[in-house]
Amino acid sequence: MSNCLGLYICENLIKYAKVSKDHDNLKVESFGIKFYDKLGDAIDQIIQETYSQKTPISVNLSEQMYNYFEMFSLLTKKDLQKAVTTEFESFCVDKNYNPNAFESRYAVVDNKLDKNKLKIIHIAANKIELNKRMQQIEGYKLTNVSPISMSIPNLIDTSEKQNALVVNIEDETTITTILDNKIFDVQIIEEGSRDILSRVNLKENSYSKSYEICKNTTIYTSAGNDLDAEMSTYLDDIMPTLNNIVGQIRKIINSSTEKIDKVYITGTAALINNIDLYFQEYLSELDCEILRPYFVQNVQDINIKDYIEVNSAISLALMGLGEGISGMNFKKQTFADKVPDWMKLEIDSDKSKKERKYLGGFFTWDLGQKLDKTETSLIRVAVALFLLVIIYSSFSAALSNQMDKKEEEAQESIASTNEQIALANQDNEKIKTKTNEYSNMIQYLQDANDRITDRNRTRNAIPNLLNQIMTIIPVDVQLTSIENTGDTHIVINAQSDKYEQLGYFTARIKVESILTNVISTAGQKDDNTVTIQIEGDLP
Repeated sequence: MSNCLGLYICENLIKYAKVSKDHDNLKVESFGIKFYDKLGDAIDQIIQETYSQKTPISVNLSEQMYNYFEMFSLLTKKDLQKAVTTEFESFCVDKNYNPNAFESRYAVVDNKLDKNKLKIIHIAANKIELNKRMQQIEGYKLTNVSPISMSIPNLIDTSEKQNALVVNIEDETTITTILDNKIFDVQIIEEGSRDILSRVNLKENSYSKSYEICKNTTIYTSAGNDLDAEMSTYLDDIMPTLNNIVGQIRKIINSSTEKIDKVYITGTAALINNIDLYFQEYLSELDCEILRPYFVQNVQDINIKDYIEVNSAISLALMGLGEGISGMNFKKQTFADKVPDWMKLEIDSDKSKKERKYLGGFFTWDLGQKLDKTETSLIRVAVALFLLVIIYSSFSAALSNQMDKKEEEAQESIASTNEQIALANQDNEKIKTKTNEYSNMIQYLQDANDRITDRNRTRNAIPNLLNQIMTIIPVDVQLTSIENTGDTHIVINAQSDKYEQLGYFTARIKVESILTNVISTAGQKDDNTVTIQIEGDLP
């Protein structure tokens, strides 16, 4: 039987759960939450209380960054890894990031829109923050550091295929989209329980009391009873965050190409009474429910809500036990991590019977006297060398066998790739031919469109000009002629018995922008009639 202690570290509190696994049977042995002022002291207390000094520990990743890339499905695993690295480096160049400052992992999922391509969920963590997180567990058996968005689906029963959203409302909110029981997308919302607790804490000045208030608060839906004054005060701190989260969920559902069947709610905010009914009211076409670990049945003397409270910690413990999606561990595995516990040397020199054990107790012996440090060191070196020879021999044989298989696969892959390249070259030539044809057709259509546009503009120009002149011409002014002497150049001859009327007419043409570049001749008076010539260009 193996076990793992899951620690979900939030701001001001830690959620913890120790989970054991016996074949396919899972059991939560101990769990709870602990508020802290000093994180290191709180972790020490949890490990002491759960007797987890030598238990593997799985903890959540902090400050991760998500990116999505598309890759061709025909790429080999090695080429895919290179392509993903290249895409991320290109992203870092665009954002002026240093790619060496990040530790990254990625998951490969099917592309629902193009079966010839794969969708890559790429997760990058700042190495400085990652090292800080690992240093917080220093001195204990830390084996797994994973993003909570990829571990929380471990709590869902996968016996039936379903499309669902897992909304984990912790300090920040992670929305994990699951299609056909596989993680497909992750969205991060900065708002979460941290915002709710911070607003309540401003009134109560106690983070633990604020946490209990949220647990005991009830949301009343439109069909519920009226709120009392005290409850309304706390809901004013809670509901803005929940409203924004529901709005983001609605956007994700509307943009999804696949029908979403269910919404699971978990995290600190899931403890608020009736939150599932509130979500159901605004997402009426979906089934909304509180996420409970699929393997936890009704346990006597323990409220199921207490398990739900530490869902994040339970999911991380499952990650440490090898459940869920693989390849998400951001802690690099050392040789010591890979050696099974039964193979590790244990010598207790203080036992009264002088009993020494190694290889997990397969061999024992009784010594007449206490071993000194030199003898202990020699025994450790001897056992280590013995194990090294066995492991090296096994690995050599396995590696040789794998190399032969990989060489055969490589040859097949090379042949297949060459064939695909040849087909791609043929398709490329066809595309170039079609591209030239389409370019010529587009240019022809553009030229024809330009000619039509010019013709229509010229055809309508004079009638439009006359309509505009009719609206501004004074009663005492008469037009003797209008000529289109050029492409857009217009010459107007007008006469009147008053200079000021002709001046007013010329000014209105300028002000109303009926013509541009307007010039006019000086008026010539013959008897009582003044004539002028006005020139300008159509706008």
